[in-house]
Amino acid sequence: MEISGNTVLITGGATGIGYAMAEAFLAAGNEVIICGRRKEKLLEAQKKHPEFHIKVCNVAEEANQKKLADWITTNFSNLNILVNNAGVQRDIDFTKGITEFLAGESEIKINLEAPIVLCGLFIPYLTGKKEAAIINVSSGLGFVPAARMPVYSATKAALHAFSMALRHQLLKLGIKVFEVVPPAVDTELNPEGRAKRGRFKANLSPEEFVASVMKGIKDDVFEIGYGMTEGSIKASRAELDKSFQQMNSRW
Repeated sequence: MEISGNTVLITGGATGIGYAMAEAFLAAGNEVIICGRRKEKLLEAQKKHPEFHIKVCNVAEEANQKKLADWITTNFSNLNILVNNAGVQRDIDFTKGITEFLAGESEIKINLEAPIVLCGLFIPYLTGKKEAAIINVSSGLGFVPAARMPVYSATKAALHAFSMALRHQLLKLGIKVFEVVPPAVDTELNPEGRAKRGRFKANLSPEEFVASVMKGIKDDVFEIGYGMTEGSIKASRAELDKSFQQMNSRW
């Protein structure tokens, strides 16, 4: 796929993997639009890169999803790449009942429902565009779930399945569907959970990970992993079960 000369929308594009992707697409010669919930983070990103177009938007809210689509289609007629990156991760212990699940942000709405809805809203707009693509950011935990993050893992497994099915559907429309499968990356994701684990560090920067992602997109690798997740994508069920037991042995 051609990775320059595109117009790209990235959700959750002000921090972490989304911001690293925004920088990489900008450096490759693309027009980049980033959206997110926190205006101050969007302004910080735009201060570093005045070329960024920014939009405050909570993609988990139905009204915001439609407003975003309307704003994009009105102002960016050349948009041809949608990156569904916005996400939230939470430690939830169901041995304590339903309280923790209900108390915080909805991983289901943000991680799964929002990408599905945005795909549905933008597919008619992407159809017929040169180098049209959807890039869904899932997780290695969609292949090997973490017991301490059961809902997050489930949403990412579902996003993997959705990406596979959508890729097959959109072949006839000429829209490519990529799935980016990060391992643990040093970002702001789940700060409470990382603090409980002693300020966990993955020793993988978003920039290093995204450099590999951009190569994968250019080479039309439709499921893009890195390190451990590259192995998970290709693993057998027995290998995935073994990895699950190893990762969750302390639960």
